[in-house]
Amino acid sequence: MMPVRGVLMNIISRNVSTSTMSNQIIKLTRLRVVDNSEIGKQAMMEGKPPRCIHVYNKKGVGYIGDRVMVAIKGEKKKGILVGLKQKQNAKVPKFDSNNIVLIDDNGTPLGTRIHVPIPHIIRTIMKEKTHTKGADYTKLLAIATKFV
Repeated sequence: MMPVRGVLMNIISRNVSTSTMSNQIIKLTRLRVVDNSEIGKQAMMEGKPPRCIHVYNKKGVGYIGDRVMVAIKGEKKKGILVGLKQKQNAKVPKFDSNNIVLIDDNGTPLGTRIHVPIPHIIRTIMKEKTHTKGADYTKLLAIATKFV
């Protein structure tokens, strides 16, 4: 009886994960494309969501409004984080998934519509990051349909 019980406990304990769950955007984090870009729609339909391969800030952890580089369908694309699962500051809503809007190198969104609500605080974040000679991120705000 004792050997059978030990084997049973071994089988049960194999399914228990001891690592902590990470809700932050770091390398290899799966993201959800929320715009209607062609490459984003295809990747999400195939069940192969994009993965973060680089976060463009000094901390290496992505927050709302940060640019990230993602690997999607064998290509490298850039995107803006517009919704996160991780704990947020006050007045910033917490989302059920990590949402991204794909952009090209000069900050123009690849899609023409954003399907989910995006946080209202992203207006001020994007206006701070838009420079006169650099990328124009205000186009992302123009294609958004709902704000929370």
